[in-house]
Amino acid sequence: MEWTQNTASRPVSQVQQGEGPREPGQGSKWDLRSLFSNSEVLAAVGSGVLMLTAWGVSGWSEWVSVMLYIISYTVGGWIKAKEGVETLIKERDLDVNLLMIAAALGAASIGYWNEGAMLIFIFAMSGALESYTMERSRKDISSLMELQPETALRLDNGNMVEVAIGKLEIGDLILVKPGELIPADGKVYRGGSYVNQSSITGESVPAQKQAGDEVFAGTLNGDGVLYIEVTQSAESTIFAKIVKLVEEAENEVPQSERFIKRFEAIYARVVVGVTAAILLAAPLAGWDWDTSFYKAMVFLVVASPCALVSSIMPAMLSAISNRARKGVLFKGGAHIENMARTAVVAFDKTGTLTAGAPVVTDFIAGSGYDRTELLGICASVESMSKHPLAQAVVSKAAEEGISLQPVENAESVTGWGMEGIVGGQVWKIGKSDVLDQGTGNLSGEVSGAAAPSSVEEGDDWHVIRAELESQGKTVSVILRGEEVAGMIALQDAVRPQAAAAVKQLQRLGIKVAMLTGDRKATAEAIAKQTGVDLVFSDLLPENKVKHIKDLRSQYGHVVMVGDGVNDAPALATATVGIGMGVSGSGTALEVADAVLMNDNIEEIASTVRIARRAGAIVKQNMVFAVTVILTLIAANFIQGVALPLGVIGHEGSTILVILNGLRLLRAK
Repeated sequence: MEWTQNTASRPVSQVQQGEGPREPGQGSKWDLRSLFSNSEVLAAVGSGVLMLTAWGVSGWSEWVSVMLYIISYTVGGWIKAKEGVETLIKERDLDVNLLMIAAALGAASIGYWNEGAMLIFIFAMSGALESYTMERSRKDISSLMELQPETALRLDNGNMVEVAIGKLEIGDLILVKPGELIPADGKVYRGGSYVNQSSITGESVPAQKQAGDEVFAGTLNGDGVLYIEVTQSAESTIFAKIVKLVEEAENEVPQSERFIKRFEAIYARVVVGVTAAILLAAPLAGWDWDTSFYKAMVFLVVASPCALVSSIMPAMLSAISNRARKGVLFKGGAHIENMARTAVVAFDKTGTLTAGAPVVTDFIAGSGYDRTELLGICASVESMSKHPLAQAVVSKAAEEGISLQPVENAESVTGWGMEGIVGGQVWKIGKSDVLDQGTGNLSGEVSGAAAPSSVEEGDDWHVIRAELESQGKTVSVILRGEEVAGMIALQDAVRPQAAAAVKQLQRLGIKVAMLTGDRKATAEAIAKQTGVDLVFSDLLPENKVKHIKDLRSQYGHVVMVGDGVNDAPALATATVGIGMGVSGSGTALEVADAVLMNDNIEEIASTVRIARRAGAIVKQNMVFAVTVILTLIAANFIQGVALPLGVIGHEGSTILVILNGLRLLRAK
């Protein structure tokens, strides 16, 4: 994969005016300019123009007419003839391309030049439409890649050096000017700006970025200057993951398509055999040579499986393209086909149904302590730690506008928590297991509207802890010396869209399960908030695999959604594994069959609906194609079919099934 456009130094105005790379999904609608830039379409149109010209001059000069027909055959049939010959030589198989070329040449050999040219024209046009569909689908999948700049401004010993993004290393400091595309995944080291990251997260409103915030390669900087510390190598960025997805999507085909390809080779031999039998049986049927040859050519045309072969991939590629514009990338049509059969969707909890980062849900001050002052002291001590629970306390204080105080002798107590001196007093914040050691004053006083409704002033700290833990929360205690001064409850916040996503799946008749390594109380609390049907907790990675196998055995096709390394075995075991694109680990994305590029779990239900529609369209196409083939074959032998009508009927049905599949490009 090569990047052909450097947009690292282009201003916002140019990108917005269309001179830079396209936004994801842009250009997904059909337009004449892109249609007629396709070489196969141009060849088909040229063939048609030559056919009409040859027909127009046939009354004036037979010789000129024949020459124009020959050129028409060559222009329209060259690509398909080449494909047919390659299949014959490399795979030693006949395919529909050779059947059509043979039928056209056969028609010409008995003087039906125009009918043969019409066959070539319509066959070339249907093939061009299918190729165009594949090309458009690939563009919708890979349009995000065009947002990747080629170079970056790296700070080397105080100097700005322009380097290729492939040479960036983790820890490098890069400068992104206003209006430029961010060249690497990283964290803001200095500066502030608004960043348009719709290409990654789907957010329509630019997000404010300041020191410590995460940014993604390919997103568009606003009017501020950003100094960014690189946190991912070029091959590990989200864009690199997209490249891999596109490459895999181009090679993966549905099982039904593989069956049709095998069927086509066998069917082509049968058609050739029946055609030869018609010619040999001419005397027995009382036909003269011209009549039998004509019927054989009509049979060769109407019996060819063009429409049947085109029944599947246009619909599947359209579905893939449709989902790509919504940030759901599939590695191939096979997974769309499997998605349509979904009976159960199993979610990992942390980072999937939840945000993956704890937040403070309850802050309870003990008797004689001011809640605001105590929260400030706790945040000051916890600011010395990078632990997620500690950072959640710091964020809570910042949210309430509480300033931090100086901390002396701060240190981490291994396996327990943090301690430090604030205002001359020793403060400790850590696991609540110290309560079981009979430490200090155990009388409690509740402060704050977020405290548990069943906790009252004077309650024992053990009672308060039990109530909080029953809600699936992680509990820490605050110690002043050896005295309990308060209690903090934290919980991984449920994604705002999680409950709605679960409900949408249930409306489709799909069971929703949750698989988590977290303890039972936490799992049941999250399950209650999201409304999932089945809950499995305290699971190791191998236990998740076992439950996926059990669900497949009991219900059928299972979709697994996860983001962590520990989810990878379950993702690989499920019928379809879906990884989280933004928060997901590299291992999870590696084994996943599809990726939610902006972690938008609410799109899973709509993806199932689109997959089911794709399956229904494929069935419609196949029934229609077989019906047309059988009808035309019967009509040819019972009453006789004019070759032009056979051409129009057969190739027209091919175009119709392709257009039917393309409906999914615009489906909502």
